[in-house]
Amino acid sequence: MASQGYSPALGAGAARQLSNTTKTPPQWVGITPRWLVSLLPWTPVESGTFRVNRALAEKTREDVACSPEDGEPLARTYVDYDPNPREYTLNSVSTVLDVQTRVSDLYRSPFDQVKEQLRILIEVVKEKQEDELINNDDYGLLKSVAPSMRVTPRKGAPTPDDLDELISRVWKEPAFFLAHPRAIAAFGRECTRRGVPPATVSLFGSPFITWRGLPIIPCDKLHVTGGGPDDASGGKSDILLLRTGERKQGVVGLFQPGLPGEVSPSLSVRFMGIREDAVASYLISLYCSAAVLTEDALGSLNGVEVGHYNDDK
Repeated sequence: MASQGYSPALGAGAARQLSNTTKTPPQWVGITPRWLVSLLPWTPVESGTFRVNRALAEKTREDVACSPEDGEPLARTYVDYDPNPREYTLNSVSTVLDVQTRVSDLYRSPFDQVKEQLRILIEVVKEKQEDELINNDDYGLLKSVAPSMRVTPRKGAPTPDDLDELISRVWKEPAFFLAHPRAIAAFGRECTRRGVPPATVSLFGSPFITWRGLPIIPCDKLHVTGGGPDDASGGKSDILLLRTGERKQGVVGLFQPGLPGEVSPSLSVRFMGIREDAVASYLISLYCSAAVLTEDALGSLNGVEVGHYNDDK
């Protein structure tokens, strides 16, 4: 699209073609694997908002009869619903890439500079998406854990007992743990101390340790807080356990399909035109959110110490 003061150069199709991220190997060491985005089931949202209307099943449990006597009237009940359901609105992660046309004209080999800059910036946008999925004040997973689903460690460092307690909260078909790599290392040390080394499983071509058959997925967006020179614990972090999928009434990601200039679901790249100073601009937008369909689909182990080491003497 072109606005006043702009002259068209590339169409939207050409901008999307430039943003292809699959044909060249990564050139930026800052990119980290986004396993959460890959493991989270994604639900399309056509209107930009998504409502979670939970059934209030407490009355149903009381009014269901088991093996009534002959001639005894059957129990009558109904399932009530929350009159004010939670509404999730898709948030946008957006940025504009400015490229001097001299760069795009002269530096096209061996790497197309516009293509590479678009690819790297798309990776940055996706990194921000994962951070928002976990830490957003409105829909982030850490903020969405119900009080009854929060667990505190028994001794500080994450132990097998602590993860078992977390499983006892999210016991209906849990899918995976999510933890900072340092929290996973701390858990591994506790397992080694107890002589119960966790098994491993291969996902995405990489080995992951497991506990009770559930993979523990590393994610550096679960931040480590504290850990200063006067903090012997080395910092603290949280560990999440998720049940996923709309059919299982778990945690789902939300995305907007059919965007103009769509490169991948809910991600679009659009050419904005060339300014009078010969700078071409590209708009990159990603729309996403996450929803916890039932409270028992998400639990957290809060404030685990990640810097504790056992004395081997």
